[in-house]
Amino acid sequence: MTDASRPETSPRLAVIGAGPAGLAATLAAARHGLRVTLVDAAPEAGGQFYRQPAAGLGARRPQALHHRWHDWERLRDGLDRHITAGLVVHLRDHHVWCVTRRRSGFTVHALLGPEQERPAEVRADAVLLATGGYEKVLPFPGWTLPGVVTAGGAQAMLKGGLVLPGRTAVVAGTGPLLLPVATGLAAAGARVAALVDSADPRAFVRRSPALAAQPAKLAEGAGYAARLLRHRVRTLVHHTVVEAHGDQRLEAVTVAALDTAGRVRPDTRRRIGCDTLAVGHGMLPHTDLAEGLGCRIDGVAVHVDDEQRTDVPGVWAAGETTGVGGAVLALAEGHIAGRS
Repeated sequence: MTDASRPETSPRLAVIGAGPAGLAATLAAARHGLRVTLVDAAPEAGGQFYRQPAAGLGARRPQALHHRWHDWERLRDGLDRHITAGLVVHLRDHHVWCVTRRRSGFTVHALLGPEQERPAEVRADAVLLATGGYEKVLPFPGWTLPGVVTAGGAQAMLKGGLVLPGRTAVVAGTGPLLLPVATGLAAAGARVAALVDSADPRAFVRRSPALAAQPAKLAEGAGYAARLLRHRVRTLVHHTVVEAHGDQRLEAVTVAALDTAGRVRPDTRRRIGCDTLAVGHGMLPHTDLAEGLGCRIDGVAVHVDDEQRTDVPGVWAAGETTGVGGAVLALAEGHIAGRS
């Protein structure tokens, strides 16, 4: 049994997930008098977005691998202060598999450590789900070859292990994750042979009025485009990977253009040599814990109100689990949920 050791006079909140939403929620709740237990499967806080290299690797400039590093420093320092003050307990290497309701609150069930062999429980009056999302990958011939990894997996290897998944990479699929993965691999020394994006450029044009209202996002996109040009990364828009080739491991991929209906145009196939394919087709919210608690799911995301409350009393949710929207939105939702 794992319980916070602070006085029993203030409510106990269990925050599950230490990414942007979970960290923002933890800080906001602790500032307003709640006793918070932050439960996370990773050895360090940060989630995928702020994933940190292992301390033993001795990274001298981890900020070089990150976007919005100052936000991370603010969250990290705030968490450290609250832990030192006894306002927050941070439970690392706790793999939460279930949350159950009791008469007087909730029990968070977890398995400890990399081997996930020892059980642990956290008792709380309320629960905040900040479990993030997971990558979607559409299968194609050869997608199980060694050397084919998810885009997020390639990013995790680089950020967390300071290793490149290969020497020559193709980054493919769709979604905003492709840009930081391609530029990150190139900056770390890999040759990115191509960025293959299946999105239709016309969709970008249709959304241009909304994008014009977000100058920070436009500047961010321009920055990525400049880095792609600097590293001479070839960009193939409205293309997709149709096959991965290799005997024992990946040796090349075949890509092709898509027509207006999203179908492959056979006459446009081309082969690109590579030893790594980082592929992803967007993100989906993690909703398993919310579903286990009986929370309403709208489509693929957890339903919440304006204060991030689910329809189950005592359960809040924030970040990608309520709909994929990026780190800035996750921070805002986490802050709202923590205050609520």
